[in-house]
Parts: sequence; structure tokens; C-alpha cells
Amino acid sequence: MPDSALPPCSILILAGGRGQRMGGRDKGLIEWQGLPLIAHLQRLVRPLTDDLIVSCNRNQERYAAYADRLVSDDSLDFPGPLAGIRAGLAVARHPWLLVLPCDAPRIDHALLETLLQAAGRAPARPWMLRCGGQWEPLFSLIPTHLAEEIEHAWRQGDRSPRHVLLPLGAQAIELAAGDPRLANLNTPELLAKHHELK
Repeated sequence: MPDSALPPCSILILAGGRGQRMGGRDKGLIEWQGLPLIAHLQRLVRPLTDDLIVSCNRNQERYAAYADRLVSDDSLDFPGPLAGIRAGLAVARHPWLLVLPCDAPRIDHALLETLLQAAGRAPARPWMLRCGGQWEPLFSLIPTHLAEEIEHAWRQGDRSPRHVLLPLGAQAIELAAGDPRLANLNTPELLAKHHELK
């Protein structure tokens, strides 16, 4: 069951990309430390929500084991993570949508709690991690009532989650540069480098 001390949230794991840096492989299903990357994220966030959404554009039958529901982009050309965020917002059952990438298995529960607890400080605004001054929009907490504004930005042609969220008054959770919890294991070299790390 979700932690009652934290705000009720839906959680979206983004696994719908092309996997270009992985030679076109489906990143969420690539193994790291003996499990698919998606399994590491699912195991971490499962206690935080009863509405776990995975955005994927292929291998839906495999991703279904890790989600309460699946969403896909509404076009076939892999339009980017904002498409997955739109789809997640459209089906989220709770007032907040916590967004995470599938290739960041080193994020920990403490950091997710920090992000979720921030909701009470600015309940109408999105929150993003900011690492060494660099915004990280794929680690974000978005009030679901902003879905219409995000959809409007999409219709205007904006495809950047950062560009869309910042004008909505996004707030930052500050982290030191190089925080290893945000490591995106999105190349074979990074997977190998982090393989033995806990």
C-alpha cells in the first residue's frame, strides 16, 4: 500500500524511446545486475502508489507485468518523453504524477520521498530535480491539473519537457553536480561502468 504520509500520486515510468544509444534496443528491458532496468524502478516505486503507469511503444506484453496500466504515444515516430508525459497525465488517477525514466535504477527511496514531500510546499506547481544547476525534467512531480496547459504547449509545437514545465512555475529540488542517483544508464558503456555499483 502507498505510504499514507506522502501525497497520493500516480507514477509514470518512461520507457517509450528509440534506444538509439543502445543500438535500438528497448532500454527498459535491458538487464542490469540480473534484472531488466524496468524491474529495478518498479520494485522501488511500487510501495509509493496504487497507480503505476508505464509509457512504452513496443513489447507491451512484457511491460504489462510491471505496471497497473500501460500508455503509448499517439504517433509512431517516437516523438520524445513529453509524449509519454501527456499520455500519463491523461490517465493518472491521483492529483500528482511522479515522472521517472526507466534507465535510472540508482535513484533511491529517500530522493523520491524528498520530491513527494515538496508537493505540500507548492501544491499548484511542478517540481523537478536540478543537479549542479541543470534541470532534470524526467525526474519530476507534476500536478495533474496542469494537463491542459501541457497539452496546449504540445499543440503549439513544444516537445521539450523542460521548456514546458518551467513557464508553469516549476520549483527545484537541488542536488550536487554528479549525484550518482541520477545516472542514466543509456549506453552499453554506462551499463558496464555501473554494473558492480550498489
